[in-house]
Amino acid sequence: MEKFELIKKRRSVRSFDGMQLKREDVNSIIEFADKVENPYDIPISWKILDAQKHRLSSPVIVGTDTFIAGKTAHIPHAEEAFGYSFEKVVLYAESIGVGTTWIAGTMDRGAFEKAMEIKENEVLPCVSPLGYPAKKMSVREAMMRKGVKADSRFDFEKLFFDSSFEKALQKEKAGKLLQPLEAVRIAPSAVNKQPWRIVLCEKDIHFYIKHGRGYNSGKDWDIQKIDMGIALCHFELVAQELGIELSFKLEKPDIATPSDVDYIASFSVK
Repeated sequence: MEKFELIKKRRSVRSFDGMQLKREDVNSIIEFADKVENPYDIPISWKILDAQKHRLSSPVIVGTDTFIAGKTAHIPHAEEAFGYSFEKVVLYAESIGVGTTWIAGTMDRGAFEKAMEIKENEVLPCVSPLGYPAKKMSVREAMMRKGVKADSRFDFEKLFFDSSFEKALQKEKAGKLLQPLEAVRIAPSAVNKQPWRIVLCEKDIHFYIKHGRGYNSGKDWDIQKIDMGIALCHFELVAQELGIELSFKLEKPDIATPSDVDYIASFSVK
């Protein structure tokens, strides 16, 4: 399946059918995860975890005991690198029929960190269950999706800007970048905050984070930066699929920003 169609098709799954994950699917996912790279060149370590063996729990997950978790060094840009890499794993799982959902808060974090053997200066930002989606969502899952308006997204003009934050980007001006930008627009994010903002300046695509008011990020890391990693992943995957060559850079442009907005990273069209 094309990457853009895969991104549109994939949804968070919290209700699974109870069937044990096939060994070939488990092996395929962990082998893929171990090969994933990110633009920051920050290594991520992955493990497949069994909930019963490691005494893991999440109150929002039913029908599977299998999880995938990743850990990384707690260094600058670790969150963006993790989000980018984990989203690639999530999309790969979707491509082979395995359901996932990002979990950061609704889990026994201590048990997961113990299972992952978290050392000093390491973080485990998120985990995901792995399993085959149930035919019908649980009542709890349906209520959770309704509560965060999981199927709605901001309009294009609210997220993307033309040369500065003072001018909304019109779709007709996006040109060949329209589909990669749309892939960012429909990306998943923690409680659907959609923190990404992008300023398009000719061949440069600048990514910014709009911090959520009253939003409680992780104790010692920023979950919205993980969302930004997802956005970077979606943009690059779809651009590459369209044959658009990109280069990645961390060079803050001279663009005035609102007080609650900070620079993250940029792509340039070659």
